[in-house]
Amino acid sequence: MALEALNHAGAMKTDLIVILNDNEMSISKNVGGISMFLSKARTRKFYKKSSDYVKKIVTMLPNGGNRIIRFIRKIKYSIKQLLLPNMLFEDIGFKYLGPVDGHDIEKLENILKTSKTMEGPVLIHVVTKKGKGYKPAEENPDKFHSAANFDIKTGESKKETVKDYSKVFGDKLLKIARMNDKIVAITAAMKDGTGLTAFAKELPERTFDVGIAEQHAIGLAAGLAKNGIIPVVPIYSSFYQRAFDQVIHDVCIQNLGVVMCVDRAGVVGNDGETHQGVFDLSFFSMIPNITVMAPKDFKELENMLEFGVQLNKPVVIRYPRGGEGKIKFDTHQEIKLGQAEILKTGNDLSIIAIGKMVERAIEVANILEENGKSIEVINARFLKPIDKDVIFNTITKTKKVITIEDNIVQGGLGDAVEEVINDENINSSIKLKKFGYPDEFIKHGSVAEIEQKYGLDTKGIVNSIEKTFFIEEAKK
Repeated sequence: MALEALNHAGAMKTDLIVILNDNEMSISKNVGGISMFLSKARTRKFYKKSSDYVKKIVTMLPNGGNRIIRFIRKIKYSIKQLLLPNMLFEDIGFKYLGPVDGHDIEKLENILKTSKTMEGPVLIHVVTKKGKGYKPAEENPDKFHSAANFDIKTGESKKETVKDYSKVFGDKLLKIARMNDKIVAITAAMKDGTGLTAFAKELPERTFDVGIAEQHAIGLAAGLAKNGIIPVVPIYSSFYQRAFDQVIHDVCIQNLGVVMCVDRAGVVGNDGETHQGVFDLSFFSMIPNITVMAPKDFKELENMLEFGVQLNKPVVIRYPRGGEGKIKFDTHQEIKLGQAEILKTGNDLSIIAIGKMVERAIEVANILEENGKSIEVINARFLKPIDKDVIFNTITKTKKVITIEDNIVQGGLGDAVEEVINDENINSSIKLKKFGYPDEFIKHGSVAEIEQKYGLDTKGIVNSIEKTFFIEEAKK
């Protein structure tokens, strides 16, 4: 999009100033051809612009001052092309200024003032250093891109290192890749964040970092899958939105074996509104040929990854930020396509949950059982294809059902269960309540704060169930 915008602005010749902040970093280290191009621009201070003053003097000369200007411009352009071939910005219609040290305020002010006097689009190439002024951040810019509390003297994190879903994913992928040389990993400048550090170190020839280009990551994955490779592509939920078109046209229409791992699914807390991953269940499940699943814990994630790389079809595995909850699951049934897992049996209420919310379902069930209720808990595991048989059997038994998901309700698990009810023409006898996020953008806040606000914490769900199902029933 940036290149398309530059191309458009250059053709329109609009008075526009674009500042390129070049710190050699995306989130991980920059990769690709444009990065190499900018490196050349940084290291070759190849020319100085002709000033407006000189231009005015030449135009005052008799007998063809303008012809002299055109001649000088041709010479200048030839010199620039000699010193820096393929001068991209100049070629698409921009006047290029720089590179300038972005930490030198006086130089920066001067070049900004100069740019305001120039006609047409101008690009100012500003070179900065990520983490400038703080040595630990300068030495570890990717680590400090999103840092938890740390000791300011040493730069060491104060947060206790715990096992998380990204690490479990990365370790398991490396383990199965050692046994299957067709498996490759693709990242969009998020190698460390998505748990691929060890994989890339051990198998660099099977690791592809495409930079911040999620669309290309999926396009590349489709091309590899078409040729018998098994690409695994971990991308944050909020960034997978960028690649929606490629998921449909490049992967799913061709029904290719690409394993799309959706990291940071659900609410992510303090990363804020733009990073909340509450839409992926909905937008993935609407696409034909795709399998969508979410694990209840680390072990189930490992099992789903093994299943996914063997399926040879488009697969989505979505998992949250952070680690497991307090509840430890003793049993893990074999992953079979479209098959749910019954964790508790009961007669008064069915709770159907998916992903990390399966633990919430168990917490809710335990409290309700202490109050004398008999609760059935279903780990859906698959949103698509959903286990219609298990869902039909449980809801026709209890007649009362709730769904819990860390996704918007529209198009998610709740809607899928409601569709089963409608398809079986039993909606008149079933009472359904859906727990998920509403049709709005989720604001900044911790996960606990957000879940409490929207009634998705354990206490909120229990209170709502009591009011919706059992208090009203007792009155009757």
